[in-house]
Amino acid sequence: MGRLDGQVVIVTGASRGIGAEIARLFAAEGGKIICSARTVTEGSHPLEGSLETTLADIHATGGEATAVAVDVSLPEECERLVQETRRLYGPPDVLVNNAALTYYYPISNFPLNRWLRSWSVNFHAPFILSKLVLEDMIPLRRGSIVNISSGAAVGPGQGPYPDDGSANRGGTCYGAEKAALERFTQGLAHEVYQYGISVTCVSPSQIVPTPGTVFHKLVSGMDDPRSEPPALMAQASLLLATAPLDTVTGRVTYSQALLHEFGWITSAQGRGVDPRLPVSGYSRR
Repeated sequence: MGRLDGQVVIVTGASRGIGAEIARLFAAEGGKIICSARTVTEGSHPLEGSLETTLADIHATGGEATAVAVDVSLPEECERLVQETRRLYGPPDVLVNNAALTYYYPISNFPLNRWLRSWSVNFHAPFILSKLVLEDMIPLRRGSIVNISSGAAVGPGQGPYPDDGSANRGGTCYGAEKAALERFTQGLAHEVYQYGISVTCVSPSQIVPTPGTVFHKLVSGMDDPRSEPPALMAQASLLLATAPLDTVTGRVTYSQALLHEFGWITSAQGRGVDPRLPVSGYSRR
């Protein structure tokens, strides 16, 4: 018996990295997975990874999954994703808002079109998709929404600031989006608690090596010793998607701290393991 037997799951950004790992694990746990992303075939994007590869991995192990290629920056595409999910598998039980788009520019040089597109993918899409799946979840009085955040949600704190070059790294936009997503998580969790629906948010305790983080030089490579494997984020997402409502809903947390608390791993490191800092991002530094 899998933790998700027969449940319908939407995973955005499932072509590579954390999203692909979540899709594979959730399928192994018996879920019917809708894998969503823009990259359908290998080689059609500069970064390695595609929906066809994720689906091949899932099908090779006997899992059930279907690809729905959409651009979640567009509201009509978000609606099409949920409509296709209903048509193919039925009403969604779990939504994992993982898709992300990252541009690194200082605010003074940030192109307006890229700013707006980034917010559309990283924050507006989770709102739109959550609103759409709640049309099914609220009448059924069940469901789970898992949002994927980042340690970038934690700001640099109050100045003065050292002249170490980090101010020009350009992460203000992405960090603000993830901080907003974390506040959105707790607000929505409060709103839908009465319907038995869980809403949670999880960040990696250490940076996860993915084609994207390697490209942006956030890690030295896929085996960077400062990193954590994407499997830990997939496990943390599974825990949040399947744990009893009152044990997790409204949590804004870190992967290893969460897994260690519930006994899924025996030791933890990185962000979120200090018991004096039990939550992530905007809510406590």
